[in-house]
Formats: sequence, structure tokens, C-alpha cells
Amino acid sequence: MLTNSNIVALDAEAVRTSLDVAAALEPADLSLPTPCAGWTVRDLLAHMTAQHHGFAAAFQGDGDLAHWEVRPLGDDPAASYRASAERVLSAFAAGGALDRLVPLPELGGSFPAARAIGFHFVDYVVHSWDLAKPLGIDVRFSPEVQQAALEVARAVPDGEARLRPGAAFRPALPSTGGSPFADVLTLLGRSPDWPE
Repeated sequence: MLTNSNIVALDAEAVRTSLDVAAALEPADLSLPTPCAGWTVRDLLAHMTAQHHGFAAAFQGDGDLAHWEVRPLGDDPAASYRASAERVLSAFAAGGALDRLVPLPELGGSFPAARAIGFHFVDYVVHSWDLAKPLGIDVRFSPEVQQAALEVARAVPDGEARLRPGAAFRPALPSTGGSPFADVLTLLGRSPDWPE
């Protein structure tokens, strides 16, 4: 179950899983397609990097949309990603972080810190899988992470808004009746059997 007291640790598990996947990247992998429609591994990693920087800035009180811009990853994409991940993990773990109201310009407002981390958390549970799938890597999350991600995924509004350009998730798919993690994927518009 997701609580204010465990959200930072749950998010850190999701981010560290994504770091393990990114560490396995080879240069040739960067052009592979991902479950994120129209995005290659490079595109996805650049998006994930930008999101980390945006959330880290927001937790330092800076709501400038410029922090969320996707930028080139440079000669060592995995290192760029690692630096952004360490930045956001530090921002979330800082003293008093959970007591803040956090500006999230991409979502059009400010949110209590635990809720903001919840947005980040479910994104990185799913994006860890998005990144791992084209590489043939199996991601595994603790039962606590799976259940908490399922709780958040069930709260994400479905419907036509998910068909708009730039929507974070595609419309929900029918449940496969598998694990809680498989249900997270289908609720957020991913087929656990991608690319089939």
C-alpha cells in the first residue's frame, strides 16, 4: 500500500530498477523501438532524464518549465541518465521534502509532495519496463512496489484524454488476469506481450 511514509523508498526502488536497465545499454540499442509509440530507446531515455531533472527542480521550489525540456543525452546516455536519477533521488530524500507543495508545470499546478512523488513513481515503474522490454531484460519489482503502483494506476483517469498528443499513457487495455504488475501495464495502455 502507498503511504506518505513509504513513497520515497518505493520510488527509489523503481528508479534504481531503471538504472540497472540503463546500465545494460549498448550503443546499438539506442535506435530500438519501445512500447512508447514512436519512441526509440534513445527518445525514451531522454524523456526519462528530462523528467528526473524537472521533478528535482520542482522539489527545490523551481517550477520553470525549462527544467522539463528534453535535451540531447551526449556521448554517454547511460551516464547522463544516471546523473539525473541521482539528482531526483537526492531531492526526494532531502529533509522536509514531503512537507512541500510542489510546482509541476507539466500538470498545470502544484501538488502535495507525496502525491507528486506518486506521479513520478508510477511513471518509473512503467518506464523501467518500457526501457527493458526492447533489450530483452526482465524487470522485477517487490510485491510492495507492484501493489503500490497498481493503486496509483487505478487512480489515473482513463478515456479520450489519453488519445491526445503528449498524453502520458494510452487508453487502458483489458486485463490479462496476470500479476499486479501486468495489471499496472494494461491499466496504463501497455500490452505485457509487446511487441506482439
